[in-house]
Amino acid sequence: MSQLSAAHAVIPHDGTRWAARHMPLLASTMQRYKEAFAGRRIGICLHIEPKTAVLVSYLAQAGADIVLTGSPGTTQEDTADALRDYGVTVVGHRSDTLDQHRRNIAQVIDAQPDLLLDNGADLIEAVLARGGLPGLVGATEETTTGGLRIRSWATPPPFPVVVINDSRLKLLVENEFGVGQSVVQGFMNATNLMLPGAHATVVGYGPCGRGVADTLARLGARVSVADTDPYRALEAVMAGHRVGDLCELLPQTQYLFLATGHARVIGAAEVGALRDGTLITGVGHMPWELDADALAEQTVSVHRSGPSGQERVVHRLRDGREIIVLADTKMINLTAAKGNPIQAMDLGLTLQARSLAAVAGGDPSLVHGTQAVPAPIDRQVATDLVQAMTRI
Repeated sequence: MSQLSAAHAVIPHDGTRWAARHMPLLASTMQRYKEAFAGRRIGICLHIEPKTAVLVSYLAQAGADIVLTGSPGTTQEDTADALRDYGVTVVGHRSDTLDQHRRNIAQVIDAQPDLLLDNGADLIEAVLARGGLPGLVGATEETTTGGLRIRSWATPPPFPVVVINDSRLKLLVENEFGVGQSVVQGFMNATNLMLPGAHATVVGYGPCGRGVADTLARLGARVSVADTDPYRALEAVMAGHRVGDLCELLPQTQYLFLATGHARVIGAAEVGALRDGTLITGVGHMPWELDADALAEQTVSVHRSGPSGQERVVHRLRDGREIIVLADTKMINLTAAKGNPIQAMDLGLTLQARSLAAVAGGDPSLVHGTQAVPAPIDRQVATDLVQAMTRI
């Protein structure tokens, strides 16, 4: 499918058509594997924005019945409305609270999907809480956060779950290069501040944290990294970053980026170590790395700014320090930018489509519980991406 024809094969929405022009891998994948989705009902939880709409358009054209919800604070309403006009069932809005998000998830499960495409394991958790779902074949899970959640459960899901973030290819292309670019872009959009010469600390040097740290450094920031894994800490040292204990790094940190995927990484001790004026930015999928209760315990007043009152929240602490939290630590690349670059999402959503097709087709290599993208799929998509990027 040519770039031009791909753009006209999706919902009539400018942002989605622009994305489709630059997503050749997904277009060719859906052309080849569309039969796997015909007649399927697919429950989806993904950030609702133009790249997601490209995938949803192709799935709908393949004959799938789709029920879609987003994540709190990241839904682009114009994209959601365009999908509704196209006949897709879209549940929820950008302003939804976490409680409303749980109700949205329940509504998706009420539709009795036989395939799940999840983002943070919310759909999968809801299915297990109900004791299962008749006819459910399996699922894909987009994020490291979701993979960690599923693997923390005492009993694995009784169906295959392909964790897309376990793909070597996705970790390299989308997480390291895509997230690195889009998070820093979102931070700059949200603050209008300079990076050269600034002291930035990245907590977590996994693929997303590495991408953020390396991008900040390329733009002239003085970057420190905190990671409890000695191998990742060594990687950060060898990349030229300062590495140390988090509470020792915080007193000189101006810009703090949270990229561990774990809850309450910034607790009472860390809040106590922050310098006056620190800006805190969320990178990971869930806005839980900053312990909100620990910050509230030391806060005497709050000033909110921005259209929703959450874009920049200044917490004045008892000792007079002010700490600024951006977008309630929701993913800054989606709250203040347009998400990961289109080409990076072309790769990620292609892996989603190929993996979901394998689940739908009963690929014999898949087992119950979590697993990485099957190696043949990962390798073939890598080969296709090299050819696409080197084509003159």
